[in-house]
Amino acid sequence: MSRRRFYAPPEAFADCAVTLSDDESHHLMRVLRLTIGDEIAVFDGCGNEYLCRFVAVQGKQGILERFSALTDAVESPLALTLAQGLAKGEKFDFIVQKATELGVTRIVPLLSDYADVKLNPQQAEKRLERWQRISLEALKQCGRRKLVEISQPLTLSEVLEANQKQPMLCFNERGGIGLQSALAQIVPQQPVSVLIGPEGGWSDAEIDLLNQHHSQAVSLGRRILRTETAAIVALALLQYMLGDLSQ
Repeated sequence: MSRRRFYAPPEAFADCAVTLSDDESHHLMRVLRLTIGDEIAVFDGCGNEYLCRFVAVQGKQGILERFSALTDAVESPLALTLAQGLAKGEKFDFIVQKATELGVTRIVPLLSDYADVKLNPQQAEKRLERWQRISLEALKQCGRRKLVEISQPLTLSEVLEANQKQPMLCFNERGGIGLQSALAQIVPQQPVSVLIGPEGGWSDAEIDLLNQHHSQAVSLGRRILRTETAAIVALALLQYMLGDLSQ
């Protein structure tokens, strides 16, 4: 049986006790129907995870006793940022889920010229909360222990300015060099940013901006991939070549 995993922020840990949030406690007691004495695992989102025992209930919150730290390696050594063009429907939800499973460190929703999705500040805030929930559930499922940082939607210019000190690989339907050639100049374990355009592709102005910031255009082959497919393929290849998927 797979380990039953829960999340509690660092401030929920005090000495050997852990207090679960109302939502996590509801899942513990009402959904999984665990009882006093049952053992579970709890991670703090910062890389730590502990085996714990369910020992008490205070109000709506489950109280745990931690008794053993888990020290096996579950995070990729590659610090990988995905700047992903916003996609309509549930496609971006899917990208967030799979990018989390594939070990990304940070996800940046990208406001681009040809994106079909336009968000006002209120909509962006609600989407961000949804993406964080999806990412957290993916973390629980895949065994990771560090929360994925998901930023507010940013423009391409903002992304390029913020990441100019690290290699930026732009996966481009218009062509580019092969991934192996692009990675030849990247130092192992150096942070890398991956840029994936929206369903409508990159505009001419965006291509010019990418070139000005020395972003490397990379091809994923002769076929044109959907934006969600391109994201998964690019992340999986990078984790294989620079991360931990080849181990």
